[in-house]
Amino acid sequence: MTAAIVYNLQKDKVSEVELQNDVFDVPVKAHVLHQVVVGQLSSKRAGTSSAKGRSDVKSSGAKLWRQKGTGRARVGPASSPTRRGGGVTFGPSPRKYIQKVPKKIKKGALKMALTDKVNSERFIVVEDLNLPEIKTKFFVELMKKFDVKKALIITGGRIETLEKSSRNVPWVKVMPYQGLNVYDVLRHDHLIMDMAALEKIEEALIA
Repeated sequence: MTAAIVYNLQKDKVSEVELQNDVFDVPVKAHVLHQVVVGQLSSKRAGTSSAKGRSDVKSSGAKLWRQKGTGRARVGPASSPTRRGGGVTFGPSPRKYIQKVPKKIKKGALKMALTDKVNSERFIVVEDLNLPEIKTKFFVELMKKFDVKKALIITGGRIETLEKSSRNVPWVKVMPYQGLNVYDVLRHDHLIMDMAALEKIEEALIA
C-alpha cells in the first residue's frame, strides 16, 4: 500500500495513513479520463439556442403579389428565409448535449484522477480542516505553508469556518466529499483532503 503523510494546520507531521491500492494506485488511462471529462462538461451545456424557421414565423400564407404581370420577380410568402423578417434556414433549436457515461467508467476515471495526484505528489492529507476562526488572511497563510495554489479541498462534512474563509479566494474550491468529480480533480493543481473525507471516499469507491 502507498502511505501518505497526515499533517495538522501548522504543517507538522501527525501520522501516516495507508492509501487503498484499489483507489489510489490504479493504471491511468488518458482516453478514459477524456471521455468522462467531455461527458461531464457536455451535460453542463444549456442547449437553449433557438431561431425561428419559416414555419414558426407569423405571417400570411398568401403570395405578396401575383405570379405574373407585375414585371417583378416571382415571390412566395413573407415567411420565406430570403426575405427580411422571414424564417432562418437550418437555424439552431433547443437540444440536449448530454453524453451518457456508464457509472463503472465514471468510478474508474475518478480512481485514475486520484492516482495521478498521488503519483505527482500533489495530494495532501490534513488531519482536521476546521479553522480556529473565520478569516481569509489565516486561510491564505495556511495555503502558503503548504506551498499550494489552485487547490481543490475536499471535506468529510460542512465546515463553516473553512467555507467562509476561502469564499473570496478565487484559486481555491472547497466541496464536501459527495461532490468529488474527475473534472475538478484534474483542473486543480493540488488536492487536499481531511481524514474524514479520505475514509468516506475510499469506502464509496471500493464498494
